[in-house]
Amino acid sequence: MSGGLAVIAGAGALPGLVLAANHGAWMVRIEGVEAQNPGAPEIAARFEDLGGLFDALRAEGIETVCLAGAMARPALNPMAFDPKMQALAPRLMAAMKGGDDALLRLVVAVFEEEGFAVRGAHELVAGLTAEAGLLAGSPPDREARDDAHRAAAILAALGPVDVGQACVVAGGLCLGIETIQGTDALLAQVAATDPRLRRGARGVLVKRPKPGQDLRVDMPAIGPDTIARAAEAGIAGVVIAAGGVLLVDRAATLAATEAAGLFLLAQ
Repeated sequence: MSGGLAVIAGAGALPGLVLAANHGAWMVRIEGVEAQNPGAPEIAARFEDLGGLFDALRAEGIETVCLAGAMARPALNPMAFDPKMQALAPRLMAAMKGGDDALLRLVVAVFEEEGFAVRGAHELVAGLTAEAGLLAGSPPDREARDDAHRAAAILAALGPVDVGQACVVAGGLCLGIETIQGTDALLAQVAATDPRLRRGARGVLVKRPKPGQDLRVDMPAIGPDTIARAAEAGIAGVVIAAGGVLLVDRAATLAATEAAGLFLLAQ
């Protein structure tokens, strides 16, 4: 990787992992975004002042950026837009009317138009994604495999309308789809569902990217908390896309899966 690296930091552990694995990388702290810094040098930024951010990145010799961590859609103040944001406003407003994919694709396009390479966290930190195979727990039985297949088919069907990275199916019935509220909300919904609707099946959570999704900026992720919520929801296990889902704390996630008596399968 030529030139310097800057991590556009959101919430959660992921930015810190990228910074720790890439000595000399800078952290971009955006006003209003919660982000933890493990000790990297910082560049302060505001959404309304993208031109200033680009200038600051170039001044530090940065040629590559990585967008890492959770970041909600910002509440923008058009009166504070710098000239760069004013020029981008029509494209930005159009993208914000669509799903997350449309907005993130625009963000990537803007950085690339400015001459920066965009890399994914999984490209900069070894071991963040899982190889195909059973990662923890006992192999799923036929019922669980059938439920996982059904959930994957549902996600594939919804992908073109930019909805859903996760789905829970039990006994062939869809108990929920991940929407803007996230995976924890999906699992809370499943936990509150009348057990009689499961047809005696525990069910499976499937998490995978949407078809055609740009994994550099919005790769799905699971961690120990996901496993804990899945256990509370009473499901049998979790199936993720091999090479397509981040394991933010791999060791703790696998240990939590074993402790909860669930399975974790990558395929």
